[in-house]
Amino acid sequence: MGMSVGGDESEYNTTINVVPLVDIMLVLIIIFIITLPVMTHAVKIDLPRATNEPPPDVVTQPITIEVKYDGEVSWNGGIVTPTDLRSYIAGAAKTEPQPDVHISVDRRAKYDYAAAVLFAVQRGGLKKIGFIADESGGL
Repeated sequence: MGMSVGGDESEYNTTINVVPLVDIMLVLIIIFIITLPVMTHAVKIDLPRATNEPPPDVVTQPITIEVKYDGEVSWNGGIVTPTDLRSYIAGAAKTEPQPDVHISVDRRAKYDYAAAVLFAVQRGGLKKIGFIADESGGL
């Protein structure tokens, strides 16, 4: 909007003041220049390749590892020592395809017992690990 400070009222300034508009546009351009590289940042993902081969028909029996409240560990229902557990894990890791491992932990067991078993399973090379939760509130 134009404004006349002095003089005759018939001499209004009818030109539009575009300086504020240009200022706002320059600020917006700077904001877009700064934020555009952030928005176009690409994350590289290795996606699996699609194949026409049917999945293998071999179905393996899952391995059930139970951790009792006192730290006792059982492998498919049989009580094992830590050295036996490591040897069983090493043997299962060599099978192809690898079996699923289902870990069930008593809710009264210390976290250290469950963490030690999980560490042994991961360190042994088994990849398909899952936790089983029972209805009584335990893990």
